[in-house]
Amino acid sequence: MNEVACNAAPAPAMRGPNDYKSDVKPVWCPGCGDFGVVNALAKAMAKMALEPKDVAVVSGIGCSSRIPAYMASYGFHGVHGRALAAGTGLKVARPDLTVIVTGGDGDGYSIGGNHFLHACRRNVDMTYIVMDNRVYGMTKGQPSPTTEPDWDSKLSPDGTGLREFQPLVIALTSGANFIARGFTGDPNGLAEIIEQAVRHPGFSFVEVLSPCVTFRPEQKEWKKIVKADALKPTADMTRAARRLLRDTGFELGVLYAGERPPYAPRGPRALRTPSELEARFAL
Repeated sequence: MNEVACNAAPAPAMRGPNDYKSDVKPVWCPGCGDFGVVNALAKAMAKMALEPKDVAVVSGIGCSSRIPAYMASYGFHGVHGRALAAGTGLKVARPDLTVIVTGGDGDGYSIGGNHFLHACRRNVDMTYIVMDNRVYGMTKGQPSPTTEPDWDSKLSPDGTGLREFQPLVIALTSGANFIARGFTGDPNGLAEIIEQAVRHPGFSFVEVLSPCVTFRPEQKEWKKIVKADALKPTADMTRAARRLLRDTGFELGVLYAGERPPYAPRGPRALRTPSELEARFAL
């Protein structure tokens, strides 16, 4: 009996949320909402019992893009606005990995806006988490694509006068297969949304309201404004679009859970010599 017990495969160790965090301490400002995203992401990974070696967290540039360093998984800190491009390439090359891309409203919707559109369209099976604080926090408070047009600041006196970028609308019309909104003040609810996003096939987009208490201290009031579970999932794009017509930007939950098959890479192709490739393009 003892010999059998010794030779038996050990049961997989149970991991808690802290097992998915690295030893690197976040350097965000005290009160930054992004702390809540790290906690929620770790909780979601623990609940799914993911192996850290099977997860890759990819980011671009910005306060929120520091997250790969804070997770005990594979990570890639890329260049500004190109996180989705890197994440897409990684997932297509290594479909066995769980790929989670993280970023902010500036990184994702401004310089990375084109990649956002086409990542939704391609529907590769990965998750994109965007922390939206409606300001460029790392570069000292410039208006971002989601900043209200009348937000008055030293860098934009009297506001920009520009209409805000609408992430959920763009995601829906561009083809994202899962669309949701969470809030860093509710890490348990956010963890549940992230878990659903990762499990759902295809491209999943999670907008996270993440207050920047340094440059937008008025966002501390978001906790009184958000409406938990106000969005209910639907697979009907028309119904989801109608809900967005009434959206105030503070309703939380899953808006859309589509049924479109995720992108499937073609099988390996036979290698060709340079002369064979040249022949195909000969006029």
